[in-house]
Amino acid sequence: MIKIVWLLKKADHLSMQEFHDWWLKSHAPHARKAPGLRKYVINFARENDDLAGKPSWDCQWDGAAEQWFDDEEALNRAYSRPVSGEIRQDTLAHVARLERLIVHEIEITPEP
Repeated sequence: MIKIVWLLKKADHLSMQEFHDWWLKSHAPHARKAPGLRKYVINFARENDDLAGKPSWDCQWDGAAEQWFDDEEALNRAYSRPVSGEIRQDTLAHVARLERLIVHEIEITPEP
């Protein structure tokens, strides 16, 4: 299994609600059609973080997406499809910054 974590900062011309609406209603329906995609999760940053453990600086990201594929071949196939360029252009029109992290996920379960 291969996993991508995308970090997104909304474009300045969008409100947070507009950013959420674009991601859920416009982008996600296209993203979920990627061939070989096993799982797609969107994580929106909380508006206020006043919980324990907060760093002394503000988070620079407004959301993160997680995508799972069976292997590198499936990921390459999904991102090589013709519609992928259109989706990328739409994404770049709605974000100020974008980072991609290919990760090796290790799940640690809490002790009972």
